[in-house]
Amino acid sequence: MMRTKILYVEDEPFLGRIVRESLESRNFEVCMAHDGKDAVDIYKQTQPDICVLDIMLPFKDGYTIAKEIRRLNKTVPIIFVTAKNETEDVVKGFETGGNDYIRKPFSMEELIIRVYNLLNLSAQRIKKIPENIQLGKYEFIPLRYELKLGSTAKKLSHRESTLLQLLSENKNTTVLRKEILIKLWGDDSFFNSRNLDVYITKLRDYLKADKSIEIITIKGIGYQFTVGDGDI
Repeated sequence: MMRTKILYVEDEPFLGRIVRESLESRNFEVCMAHDGKDAVDIYKQTQPDICVLDIMLPFKDGYTIAKEIRRLNKTVPIIFVTAKNETEDVVKGFETGGNDYIRKPFSMEELIIRVYNLLNLSAQRIKKIPENIQLGKYEFIPLRYELKLGSTAKKLSHRESTLLQLLSENKNTTVLRKEILIKLWGDDSFFNSRNLDVYITKLRDYLKADKSIEIITIKGIGYQFTVGDGDI
């Protein structure tokens, strides 16, 4: 049986060794980079199933590495490891292509749970991603993270695309807020809940050219994504 392959980028030798040995003891194959300089080359050589990237690295930070990986692969899951606690730092991680984050110090059990969660979500998503979804005047192309209106294409972030896909697949029904948080972030914490509000606001702005499209807030429950008669 082929082992799940992880790209792990960490410049702290002691932490790197502990995490690597713990992952290998759970039958993961770990492809290790000790700084940002070689991380993308190692990614290209090994084609891992998931990436775990420290943010603060010599030569090239985790945000930059994630952007470069996203240009190569739109769907590989990325977890950021960070010692930072500022909201904008975590939001920046999501905007540059991250799927999840974990703060130092962390337990191996928490990291393993997050890895398995993202691998499961990724497998489910790949199985059911349609080539395109017609949304009123818009054409949504999930695999390319694109929202098109006529000849104009808007590039979405990974999380924006995943959220729009979830809402559009459940048109005219209420999607529970907790369900969205678990699927996109892995937990329904207050912090992630505030992030969700930001992403909903962004999607509303992107879709505002078609007045038949609404993302309706069902207070305390979730959201309804509705499309008028122009939808196919």
